[in-house]
Amino acid sequence: MKREELSDLAVFLAVAEARSFTRAAARLGTSQSAISQIVKRLEAGMGIKLLTRNTRNVAPTEAGEQLVATLRPAFDEIDARLAALSALRERPAGTVRITTSRHAAEAILWPAVRRLIEAYPEVTVEISIDSHLTDIIGDRFDAGIRLGEQIEKDMIAVRIGPELRMAVVGAPSYFAEHGRPKTPQELTGHACINIRMQTRGGLYAWEFGKDGRDLNVRVEGPVIANDVPMVLRAAADGLGLACVLEDQAEAMLASGAVERVLDDWCPPFAGYHLYYPDRRQLPPAFSLLVEALRYRG
Repeated sequence: MKREELSDLAVFLAVAEARSFTRAAARLGTSQSAISQIVKRLEAGMGIKLLTRNTRNVAPTEAGEQLVATLRPAFDEIDARLAALSALRERPAGTVRITTSRHAAEAILWPAVRRLIEAYPEVTVEISIDSHLTDIIGDRFDAGIRLGEQIEKDMIAVRIGPELRMAVVGAPSYFAEHGRPKTPQELTGHACINIRMQTRGGLYAWEFGKDGRDLNVRVEGPVIANDVPMVLRAAADGLGLACVLEDQAEAMLASGAVERVLDDWCPPFAGYHLYYPDRRQLPPAFSLLVEALRYRG
């Protein structure tokens, strides 16, 4: 096989997995037209159609699916071999791509990344902030960070943070006027600041638990936002109650801007985990990051 043919196959695989010429071109750092010409050349050389195209989507044909199934393990093996060779270097190097939510990035990922790149300046960490449940294999990330309950069972999951709790908070002025709910059911009689979930697009149902009993409450109020700082600001301004992660409200609780209610209805739950596909050999730079993030509390 000629070297350019191997390169063409890699381009085809990028398009097939991204289901888009545009996304594949961005990932490979080239133009959409160049990608299109390469795929056409590959199809002409093989004498078979590999991709179906329309105005919205690109999808592999049956032959294309078979080629993807052949190429992906082969390229994964090449990546693993190259990683093994890089292990022979005196110092680890390479790029690690991580997708994470903003809260996890700020609270857990960034402190570990800062220490890692200070110790290993030839390592590059690319951080993609995204609250959606990203397909790390399809989007070619090395790993993702999400809450333990959100991770697919076929992924390797490494705990990287403590258990978390939710906190229901409101301004002192709001409680003075409307009183304090003593049970989650009473929230239906209060103004609440709703959060639009970026993962699914729906409104967050406030989750509670006590004595082995789980309870979800759908709330209503004057403000809906998909950003926690905005939700907290609305609560601090007395517009209603907010339900956020405990540490997200910590500063406002300490300052007295908001006060907490229903504390006994907010049990701890599984915190953040790093997740990644099963691999026979992890690249050295990625292994370093895994160890830097591993929770030892």
